[in-house]
Amino acid sequence: MKQRTIAKKVENIGIGLHKGEPVKLVLEPALANTGIVFYRSDIDASFVAKALNIKNTQLATVLGDLESGRFISTIEHLMSAISAYGIDNIKISVDANEVPIMDGSALSFCMMLDEAGISELDEPKQVLVVKKEVIIKDGAKMVALRPSTSPKFSFSIDFARSAAIGKQSFSFEFSKKTYLEHIARARTFGFLDDVKKLNAMGLALGGSLDNAIVIDGDKILNPDGLRYENEFVRHKILDAIGDLNVFGAQILGDYEAIAGSHELNHKLSLELLSDASNYELVSLKSQESKELSRVFA
Repeated sequence: MKQRTIAKKVENIGIGLHKGEPVKLVLEPALANTGIVFYRSDIDASFVAKALNIKNTQLATVLGDLESGRFISTIEHLMSAISAYGIDNIKISVDANEVPIMDGSALSFCMMLDEAGISELDEPKQVLVVKKEVIIKDGAKMVALRPSTSPKFSFSIDFARSAAIGKQSFSFEFSKKTYLEHIARARTFGFLDDVKKLNAMGLALGGSLDNAIVIDGDKILNPDGLRYENEFVRHKILDAIGDLNVFGAQILGDYEAIAGSHELNHKLSLELLSDASNYELVSLKSQESKELSRVFA
């Protein structure tokens, strides 16, 4: 099975979640073994999407250094779509410090990837195979990776704060087809009072009912309601898939979370990499390709 990139350059413009300003997004093909590379055209700086380059996870997944201003934020939804499409190498350019939020899900990015098409490269695909269970706990919160040849993502949340969310659980077997059916359209969400606080801090200025589910007490403010009955937990899985796409190779293993977060996902990635016996980097040859093709098709 070969490495993949996109077949042609595609562009789009969307609103940045935090600044609330238009951001131009350009996706371009990349050579084999390049990896996923973000480029900020406004400051001529590149950022390779790897676990060690993630420096902040408070409001989003952030590559680079916030203090110096050399960073790019809110990469997780695009990274999630890239993972689902099995893309190994791509150049992503923006003219601001964040990836546009689009509609708050991965759907717009999937549409861009569909428009760009997929191109196979003349190098074997690399897969990071989870060999041992790795767990991160923080009180009642937990995230884990376990060995599996049919990777699943399972997530549970409990928002006692609002009956609009409450307790939700969801699990799905990972493939491009199931991702598009069950995960890609799930939007990010937030509480109205939290949004107001962030706005006062100069953050989330681009947030609106067009790109997020907004909750006020026990009410969902979006006129059209939800896309899935349990859209909230499905979006958490969408985030997790993006957060784990930071190894320079696609990951093969089961993921489970109880009240997981960007921060815990990042800690999980670092813990996995901290011990070489936790994983194996496999170059897919013909026989392995047949067995795993349905996962990374």
